[in-house]
Amino acid sequence: MSHDTATILVYSDDRTTREQVRLALGRRVASDLPEIEIYEVATQPAALAAVDAGGLDLLILDGEANPSGGIGLCKQLKDEVADCPPVLVLIIRVADSWLATWSRADAVSMFPVDPVRLPAAVAELLRARLSQAV
Repeated sequence: MSHDTATILVYSDDRTTREQVRLALGRRVASDLPEIEIYEVATQPAALAAVDAGGLDLLILDGEANPSGGIGLCKQLKDEVADCPPVLVLIIRVADSWLATWSRADAVSMFPVDPVRLPAAVAELLRARLSQAV
């Protein structure tokens, strides 16, 4: 791979959620992928600014964030950003899966953060994204 690191944005208004995601992902989500660098934001404007600045390989958005949830933010990004990085939305209810589909999320993962499933989903998305960049 040509990437030395993969940069992941984690958006949640909840510091604990951001920490759980960071701890679940560790420094590398799979041995065939580069180390990851996590960029945390707590507000929608900060997330939008980070995406606009570019250089992100993946976005992880908290569907339960307040006042702006990750599902709505995902829809906005997919509608407005050319070549939007892949988006994984964290949801708390299985019933919210249809909303994530509506928002055009590339993947979903359930709360509480699962330290096995989340890295596996992130690895799958990163492989697809980084293979496009080569």
